[in-house]
Amino acid sequence: MKALTWQGMQDVAVTSVPDPVLQDPTDAIIRVTSTAICGSDLHLYGVLAPYLSPGDVLGHEFMGIVEQVGAEVDNLAPGDRVVVPFNISCGHCWMCRRGLFAQCETTQVTEQGSGARLFGYTSLYGSVPGGQAEYARVPHADFGPVKLADDHPDERYLYLSDILPTAWQGVQYADVDADGTLAVLGLGPVGLLAVRAALHQGIRRVIGVDLIPERLALARAAGAEVVDLSEADDVPARLREMTEGRGPDGVLDAVGMEAHGSPVAGMAVKAASRLPGPVARSAIEHAGIDRLAALQTAISSVRRGGTVSISGVYGGMADPLPMMEMFDKGIALRMGQCHVKRWTPQLHELVSGAEDVLGLETMATHRVPLSEAADAYEMFQEKRDGCFKVVLQP
Repeated sequence: MKALTWQGMQDVAVTSVPDPVLQDPTDAIIRVTSTAICGSDLHLYGVLAPYLSPGDVLGHEFMGIVEQVGAEVDNLAPGDRVVVPFNISCGHCWMCRRGLFAQCETTQVTEQGSGARLFGYTSLYGSVPGGQAEYARVPHADFGPVKLADDHPDERYLYLSDILPTAWQGVQYADVDADGTLAVLGLGPVGLLAVRAALHQGIRRVIGVDLIPERLALARAAGAEVVDLSEADDVPARLREMTEGRGPDGVLDAVGMEAHGSPVAGMAVKAASRLPGPVARSAIEHAGIDRLAALQTAISSVRRGGTVSISGVYGGMADPLPMMEMFDKGIALRMGQCHVKRWTPQLHELVSGAEDVLGLETMATHRVPLSEAADAYEMFQEKRDGCFKVVLQP
């Protein structure tokens, strides 16, 4: 079959790879009908290169049609249409019983000290072949895949795999009352969905922060106030000015380690990722730093006693944080990989209605064949041609 494979630093290609086969009785084989490029995939394109090997199949946002099921999969049958959560969880271990599906003890990558296995996301998370391919093997299919019963277009459901529950969890973690104010830093796909989700949940006031005019316009159209990062010399001061001098009740960091700012840290990250594999992995795991502009802005912006919610991915192990400020302000921090299945019942019902209430069908700006995936990665990274979200069609 054809699949998008990692070949090297900022080098991906569609190549021929072996068809997936059932390996365990709880497996299923899915024929992929739609798969998206996520902002997290750009980390694989660059800074997480030391954890990849040439030929690794990428992609963790995908959906499709069940082709085969293992002997112990009785909830699915060939022909069923499903969307697949990006984290692989068993549904019955100690962590899963508590809704902590991203920490599933059955699939934890204990040799790396990491949480649950993820599709298409490096040796840190189990080197499980991803879904930017014609077919995919889905472990623990007796629990993970979400069966879809109606005929809405794929893009109504595709984002249930990752970015919609990630945004939803980020809003929940921010812990903002209905009469409070939430600031969302970064208005990419997760940030924009967080804006829409927060307003849908009834949060009175949402402020979006970004520097790309098209993204600011989308947030404004959704009902948010916006702050243009390119015009605001001091974002925390601007947010305090907009909130009676206190700051927002919650700040959601939807940017992560790709934040603008700190060019020295940016160069250090790039330099580490280009070292030989074992040396690079050691540097990242013991001395790695991130560009922390977004997180530092969140900490400085949030009101005293407020909450910073982190949905953007960070990977450094030696990041300096303003602990004195954090302690003095008494802020709370919530973060982590999304526990997708924790939010699935509520979100599945929400997106299945007659109306596309979160605007999911209009999220993608580019829909291209899988064969053009390499060019799409480059376009997405460089934000060319107004690229906001790319959907690949095998």
